[in-house]
Amino acid sequence: MSKKTTKDNKNLEIFKSDFEIERILPYADGISAGFPSPAEEYLELSLDLNKELIKHPAATFFGRVKGNSMQDVGIYDGDILIIDKSLMPYDGAKAVCYIDGEFTLKTLRKINNDLWLMPANESYKPIKINEDNDFIIWGIVTYVIHKVL
Repeated sequence: MSKKTTKDNKNLEIFKSDFEIERILPYADGISAGFPSPAEEYLELSLDLNKELIKHPAATFFGRVKGNSMQDVGIYDGDILIIDKSLMPYDGAKAVCYIDGEFTLKTLRKINNDLWLMPANESYKPIKINEDNDFIIWGIVTYVIHKVL
């Protein structure tokens, strides 16, 4: 992934996706989270993560999370986001927003006729969007990738 030129931002790094090269990886289908099952026969399958995770290549970007305001929904500092700019925002969406000169990741909430950016960490306050804000919904998060170890 190549870094997209953006403002230096303390909340999120944005990267343009690169689809010029197929990246086919070995794929084990049918991994049981219950009782173990033999998997050797499935290792001959392959998977291209670009095709699996990215539906609109021209409108898709990656972002690296900086901070912990979304940790209570399983999005952590250092996680990689797949962001689709072509999707319509909706109530409850995890969205990358540009507000007053900075990018932020929050859950969109429409309460009455007001738009709120909701964190998922009680240390942070919700942000009510008003006409004085320089604000756009930059893209909708479709996947989050993070280490488990």
